[in-house]
This record gives sequence, C-alpha cells and structure tokens, in this order.
Amino acid sequence: MCKGLMGKKLGMSGLFASEGTYMPVTIVEAGPCVVTQIKTVATDGYNALQLGFGEKKISHTNKPEKGHFKKSGEGSFSFLREFPVDNPEEYSLGQTLTLDLFKIGERVDVVGTTKGRGFAGVIKRHGFHGGRKTHGSKSHRIPGSIGCSAWPAKVIKGKKMPGRYGNSQNTVRNLEIVDIRPDENLIMLKGALPGYKSGIVAINKVKFAVAK
Repeated sequence: MCKGLMGKKLGMSGLFASEGTYMPVTIVEAGPCVVTQIKTVATDGYNALQLGFGEKKISHTNKPEKGHFKKSGEGSFSFLREFPVDNPEEYSLGQTLTLDLFKIGERVDVVGTTKGRGFAGVIKRHGFHGGRKTHGSKSHRIPGSIGCSAWPAKVIKGKKMPGRYGNSQNTVRNLEIVDIRPDENLIMLKGALPGYKSGIVAINKVKFAVAK
C-alpha cells in the first residue's frame, strides 16, 4: 500500500463531535494523484512511487518534463513527490490514487512549508522577552551580548540570533482524520497545518499512532 498522498490546504473550519464538543479542523483537497514513476529496489535501491499532483498546462512544461510525463500518460503536473510503498508491483504508470488510502479516525503526519516571514529579530523569531523600557535603558529589542570573552573567542554555532524566519519544511505529527468526502476529494484533519492557504502538503500514514 502507498504510504501517502499530496494535497492542497484550503483553510480551517470547525466541526461539532457527536458528544457536542467543538473541534477545529483543516480542510485539505487531497488527490487525485497520478503515478508518474515506479521505483524498486532492483533499479533504484528502494521501493517508492512518484506521484504527480496539480495539473499544469503543456505550454508551461519543458521538454524533459514532457518526456517524463509521457511515460505515464498525456497529462503534466505542477508538483511531484515520492511516497514509500510496500509492493510496487501492485501499481502501474498512470494509475490514479485517491482518498481510499485513508479512513476516518486514522492518524497521519502532515508535511508542509511554513509561512515565510522574512528577516526577523530575536523577539519575533525566538520569543526573547526584550530589555527594560525605563531607567535610561537603550536595550529594548536587541539580542544583547553574544561573545565568549577571551575563550573560545568566537560565537558558538546555533546561537539564537536575528535571521530568516519561516519558509521551512515542518511536520505536524499524529493528526486525527475527522471526516473524508471522497466525492469532493476533501479530507478534514483535527488541528492546524503548516503553511498558507493553497499551500501544498504531503499526508503520510503513521506506522505507530499515539492516542491524544
């Protein structure tokens, strides 16, 4: 069985559970994904499926991509990603995978790209509390001293400093599938996902789920 699907984050909403409690959910348009390449231990050293998601105009596809996509059909895709698979012989090029992989109540891991916030200071980036505002202090939002005196006379790697914040891959683990609507290719996950609306995410099956 394939271990996951690609999808597009549509936004957040809320649902009421059977016992009346309200839960926040993120709605994801997951699939359909098309098998564009099959990788096996014999040829590539591991078993995986390369899936394509999000149709793209042929005029926006270069020649190498056209040659690659032609092996699985006539369509072209904006996004490609590999997912592990137990038995690649069960799949064929051009096969379409849908939300049948998942079931309500199952736990999944979701990989996405966080929102990019540009260059940020230590208060926004790392949660520093800042300096005092009174008694003539001129240290309000600066990081403060970072040196190490005469020894080792350098800044230690990993020091929390200003820099680029966000726009990095992040995984949210052990999310519960609340609802699945296969006719609309929609899956609803309890909780929040990384990234902005219309961002691409990967939904992966969890081998060992932990109840929350």
